[in-house]
Amino acid sequence: MPLVYFDNCALQRPLDDRAQFRVRVEAEAVETVISEIAQGRVALLSSDVLLAESGAAPNGTRQEFAALTLALAAHTVFLSSAVEALARTYRNVGIKSIDAIHLASAVDGNADYFRTTDDRFRKRAARANTEAMSVVTPQELAFALGL
Repeated sequence: MPLVYFDNCALQRPLDDRAQFRVRVEAEAVETVISEIAQGRVALLSSDVLLAESGAAPNGTRQEFAALTLALAAHTVFLSSAVEALARTYRNVGIKSIDAIHLASAVDGNADYFRTTDDRFRKRAARANTEAMSVVTPQELAFALGL
């Protein structure tokens, strides 16, 4: 079963304003994968960093959505010295601190896919050693999973 990690921007995409075509397509792709997770066909990987970041959202609806979605996680990665060390290597290729910790958590948790809607981050992550994990957009993940 494929193991997927969402960063916070991808996790929250279904709650964004869908007036723009890209946002609408990404939101639908995220919802499709969440449905697959709920049905047990895809596994979700969470992290304590993701739980903290999504829990700090200023909007209660976003907090609740994230909490309900992350409650479906098969596993949670906790911040450790190994995750912190890996995150430092990602920061060295220009990835922002929080993104580096998310990426390191996903690699440490052996995720198959890291899902993000952040184009700049995705391009920088392509320069990083993410082992066998693919850093993808919501649409790319849906396609890779055959959805």
